[in-house]
Amino acid sequence: MSKRHSAKYKIDRRMGENLWGRPKSPVNKREYGPGQHGQRRKGKTSDYGLQLRAKQKLKGYYGDLSEKQFYKIYEEAVRLRGDTSEALIGLLETRLDAVVYRAKFVPTPFAARQFVNHGHVTVNGRKVNVGSYRCKIGDVVEVRQKSKELAIVLESVELAERDTPDYIEVDTAKKVAKLVRVPGLADVPYAVKMEPNLVVEYYSR
Repeated sequence: MSKRHSAKYKIDRRMGENLWGRPKSPVNKREYGPGQHGQRRKGKTSDYGLQLRAKQKLKGYYGDLSEKQFYKIYEEAVRLRGDTSEALIGLLETRLDAVVYRAKFVPTPFAARQFVNHGHVTVNGRKVNVGSYRCKIGDVVEVRQKSKELAIVLESVELAERDTPDYIEVDTAKKVAKLVRVPGLADVPYAVKMEPNLVVEYYSR
């Protein structure tokens, strides 16, 4: 099993939820946590525990971002006008690796980051190999010509387990996606409930 597969399965087990809605998630068979004490009955979780869990879940969903990366995104969300929790989701969803994942060019957020890092993607015709690159409304993200026939791309666009959200326009045949608008929490097709408001509470303690 590759490190990437191993990492995402560990996150599912640790959270006790199938974060990405994948058919092969181990949580589909074992809903309890990992380890010898994973099946023990859990007591009531504190407010802090709920906030921490919400943060770990959201951070893990986007490819297990580092704490430093995630906190920088939170700080940016705080500086924006309006609801901080909605801004946080908007910033996470406009990362280049998130757009590549939503467009179904690759099967997982982990694969999306690697795909971008390896130089398989252009933004408005220019190669970008930084997963955290911030896409703007109207930006056109395209799989580079030499990469369009890669097995991972051909297989991913045919996956039936998830749909492309309406804030991204995708031409599957040409492997081109366009960011139409910045989404809010209600627009994002999470497989499980995300609570960015608890993440904001965690960092604003």
